[in-house]
Amino acid sequence: MHPALAVGLVFGGCCSNVVFLELLAREFPGCGNIVTFSQFLFIAVEGFIFEANFGRKSPAIPIRYYLIMVAMFFTVSVVNNYALNLNISMPLHMIFRSGSLIASMALGIIILKKRYSVSKYTSIALVSLGIFTCTFMSAKQVASDSSLNEEDGVQVFLWWLLGIAALTFALLMSARMGIFQETLYQRFGKHSKEALFYNHALPLPGFLLLAPNIYQHAVLFSQSEPFRVPVLGLTLPIMWFYLLMNVVTQYVCIRGVFILTTECPSLTVTLVVTLRKFVSLIFSILYFRNPFTAWHWLGTALVFLGTLLYAEVWHSLGSLLARCRRRRRGRRPKEE
Repeated sequence: MHPALAVGLVFGGCCSNVVFLELLAREFPGCGNIVTFSQFLFIAVEGFIFEANFGRKSPAIPIRYYLIMVAMFFTVSVVNNYALNLNISMPLHMIFRSGSLIASMALGIIILKKRYSVSKYTSIALVSLGIFTCTFMSAKQVASDSSLNEEDGVQVFLWWLLGIAALTFALLMSARMGIFQETLYQRFGKHSKEALFYNHALPLPGFLLLAPNIYQHAVLFSQSEPFRVPVLGLTLPIMWFYLLMNVVTQYVCIRGVFILTTECPSLTVTLVVTLRKFVSLIFSILYFRNPFTAWHWLGTALVFLGTLLYAEVWHSLGSLLARCRRRRRGRRPKEE
């Protein structure tokens, strides 16, 4: 597949996924469990048919290793989605999750004994400062909003702090999962499609623990206003339509990233994913009118600047321009 099409899938799928997730969370902030379950079920069924060949294909990586990875992946997915129910706005949610570089570097130093260049540490400092700025300004907003009702003010702020703690935990757990996955790939080889299937199929029994909450929101979804699907002409509750589109766009997003990793170098993947997050953030702020101050913009700029610096985009662009100049100089004598 052409890389341009993969980039289109990433931007179209991932950005649309964030939009439908916010539409769901704005109406029912506690719907994270049913969203996560639906995404896992869809990808698991697709992988069972096309990757596992209806269970006839044996995994290249032993199941016992997948069980460890699945425990971490399931926890990260549930906690990230549930954080939206803890007074965490969608822009802050996206900015905070962009800090995965911090967690990855910290655990890489502690667990893998890695050492990084000065530019890497500088980029992490920028990302950390950006996240701290956005988090601090969001805390002031929560405090000012809750001060309208003094009785509930402390409770609202404590729930927000719990949401920040949940996002921090998920960030560290996700980084630990990445390190574990890296060691598995070094030992058994890369099997991305297989890992995608087992990471979504094996956790499905765990959703039985969340069944009451999932059933409750399924009932609420069914009671939402009817919506007529434009092309198909079907009528269904609008929240089920949002959920369906969220699941489909999530699959398109994951497939796009997977294709991108196979067709392009890691630098390109990092740049595309970073730009995608920035576009999603801008759309969320403008379309949903989420509160966003000048300090939030500063923090956002620091996060994305640090991410691009970590990926050494500027160095790569400089090298590309230098090669272009050398080619032009080499052609001038021939033209004369």
